[in-house]
Amino acid sequence: MIKIQNIYYMLCYAFEVLKKESYEKLKDEKFENTADLFAAILALGVAEQVKKGIIKDYEIRNEETSFLRGKIDVSSSIKQQTMLRSKMVCVYDEFTENTYLNQILKTTMNLLIRNPDVETKQKQSLKILIPYFNRIDEIDPYKIQWSRLTYHRNNATYEMLLNICYLIINGLLMTEEKGTKKLAKYLDDQRMSRLFEKFVLNYYRKHYPELYPSSTIIKWHTDNGDTEFLPQMKTDITLTSKNKILIIDTKYYSKTMQINRLYNTKTIHSHNMYQIFTYVKNVDKTNSGNVSALLLYAKTDESIDLNKDYIIGGNRISVKTLDLNTDFSDIEKQLNEIVEELKL
Repeated sequence: MIKIQNIYYMLCYAFEVLKKESYEKLKDEKFENTADLFAAILALGVAEQVKKGIIKDYEIRNEETSFLRGKIDVSSSIKQQTMLRSKMVCVYDEFTENTYLNQILKTTMNLLIRNPDVETKQKQSLKILIPYFNRIDEIDPYKIQWSRLTYHRNNATYEMLLNICYLIINGLLMTEEKGTKKLAKYLDDQRMSRLFEKFVLNYYRKHYPELYPSSTIIKWHTDNGDTEFLPQMKTDITLTSKNKILIIDTKYYSKTMQINRLYNTKTIHSHNMYQIFTYVKNVDKTNSGNVSALLLYAKTDESIDLNKDYIIGGNRISVKTLDLNTDFSDIEKQLNEIVEELKL
């Protein structure tokens, strides 16, 4: 289990906007579960957006009408035989607040309000905001096309809010047999893995900009130069100092180690080690030994602590756990020690 407060801090690094004064009180509040935390964040964020004004945008409408509006959809009009009713199908742009972004916000807020696992305090905060969305439709959360979402200067304030909606719907939303929707108490491993990666990267960007933290593409170092059909190699985090490079691959699993049941032994996940070794050797083309790597596993409720260093083919490859179930000041210390120990 991860301390809920640490999920808030991780979100702060993932979404800088959460460090604003309006969200400051959240760091001192106690939350029972992740759903509760997200409900509080959403309530504060939507309240701030309501003060600024709910954003309107142009939405494409397609409707049957007796009056010409926009362009006639001839094909649809013929298929639906609208002429028999003295009507036609028209396609037009409407400047409205009933946009896809606002629909997702309203849908997510109502999911939280209806869920028994969310505390009354958070529900009341969301209920106060719902009337501002009276002219906005609810949609099926399972049919949201997240790839449709685009952000620009006019709706940039929505990006963090919609990312929280995504985590709630895809990371927490579960369906019971009777068709009712229930929220899990904690994010699933897949969503936590992405959040963990983004948190570590942005932590180093914030506190160690001189190491140029970034997620980089590694080119294959082949003898004949042919890289066709080879998969893309992309690091989670790359830190660079003078002539030294550290590649960090973050991992979040329910079980940190893989278990060989036949021999009752535990080992590091083999594909993780193969992957990071491949990264190192394709970056260190001259075998200088100046490229090192770290497999950084999130430690949750397991008792295992990993802190191993291996020298493989002249390169240092380390495996460590980052304890997420401790005070955040300890997490910061652990992240700082990674850089200090490797003497970048």
